[in-house]
Amino acid sequence: MSKYTLKLYVTGLTRRSSTAISNLRSICKNDLNDEVELDIIDVLERPQLAEDEKILATPTLIKVLPAPVRRILGDLSDRDRVLIGLDIRGDINGQESLNQ
Repeated sequence: MSKYTLKLYVTGLTRRSSTAISNLRSICKNDLNDEVELDIIDVLERPQLAEDEKILATPTLIKVLPAPVRRILGDLSDRDRVLIGLDIRGDINGQESLNQ
């Protein structure tokens, strides 16, 4: 069973979308030990899903599980900020997250 459930919303196969997908796959492999259920959703192909999640900009990453739900916008190039934003790693000063 996956420990994390993530959804990445992208718009087509743009350079920014490709960068976000690559960065997220690297994070999943190196930081989450591939214990991830990952769904990559192209809002051009599945606009209703984006509307349901109220996606206003892409790329947008949503951590569905474990709770709480977290959202990260952008190409996910700052690994530390992504992990902190998803509440997977402690803050930048090295403090541990309470929700690990």
